[in-house]
Amino acid sequence: MGVSVIVLAAGEGSRMRSARPKPLHLICGRAMVMHVIHALEQLHVDRTVLVVGHGAERVTKKVQEQAPHWANVSFVEQTIQRGTGDATMVGMSVIPGDDLDDDSTVVVLPGDTPLVRPETLAQLLVAHLSGNNAATLTTSVLDDPSGYGRVVRATTKNEAGRVLRIVEQHDASDAEREIREVNMGMYAFRRDLLAPALRHLSPDNAQGEYYLTDVVAVLAGMGHRVGTFEAPPDETQGVNDRWQLALAERELRSRTNRKWLLNGVTMLDPRQTFLDVTVRVGRDVTLYPGTILQGDTVIGDRCEIGPDVRLSDCAVANGCVVENTVGVDSEIGEGSHVGPYAHLPAGSSVAARAITGAFYTAPVV
Repeated sequence: MGVSVIVLAAGEGSRMRSARPKPLHLICGRAMVMHVIHALEQLHVDRTVLVVGHGAERVTKKVQEQAPHWANVSFVEQTIQRGTGDATMVGMSVIPGDDLDDDSTVVVLPGDTPLVRPETLAQLLVAHLSGNNAATLTTSVLDDPSGYGRVVRATTKNEAGRVLRIVEQHDASDAEREIREVNMGMYAFRRDLLAPALRHLSPDNAQGEYYLTDVVAVLAGMGHRVGTFEAPPDETQGVNDRWQLALAERELRSRTNRKWLLNGVTMLDPRQTFLDVTVRVGRDVTLYPGTILQGDTVIGDRCEIGPDVRLSDCAVANGCVVENTVGVDSEIGEGSHVGPYAHLPAGSSVAARAITGAFYTAPVV
């Protein structure tokens, strides 16, 4: 059974206070929306539709350059931002096939959840298919649910626990705001039921928008089964401002460092060691505090890097020592000792075994 994914990335992101489109803000060296696309890896998607809006041209160009081939990404623009329901309708418009006779799965995700893991999305899909659900929504139980849509369930004896609808914070009553189970904005739908339900949406709400969350009430009202999948809230919370961006960066760097520590890399202080997700590191490498490795940097086996080293798009061969050095787009040959206080400008190639000296600038060869 096929899987299509719609990633909603059309919002302005005004709280970022930036001229850069929100989906392109970097976290550990990768654009936020690219983290979401890479998280689809275990879904074996037929296609990924990215709904763009603000900064559409810049977002499209960057994703075209960086998206993995297996994601099969296409683009559609939501020219007027009228809510998540409208954005989903726009995304559905470019998925080939027959909306009414196609019971494949459509997964809908926000483009600002860079911490979601591939395993979590795979579990969402399994829960959806095994439950034979019309829709499956991702939920979390929060101590402070402020700002999130609340999941309203039936309380009658015969239907206790059945999902009835999602009510947004702005439209919720005082009693509904006390509900701690919240919608995290990630869904799986049966395509043949999603398309008709979207046509029932109305902007009659506090925001004057078409809410995708209202699809839940439409499907439940028709008697279809709506399931839930509880996900870790630290994976599914969105990034809406620079503070949340910094928190996401810290969490993802912690995950990245842990991965390398478990694969034979020594870090004297992981809290002071910064690796982009695109960096590759060999075995028996020691990273000293103040090490920053960025972009497509590759570190060979048995190297010692740091303290206070920043390398961007550099290739370091086996057995090197690099200390107190800044390098950009450079190559360091096997067994070299670079630093302290070396600067490798773009295009440098260090073949000598010892490049040292105060504020030494390696020649471009």
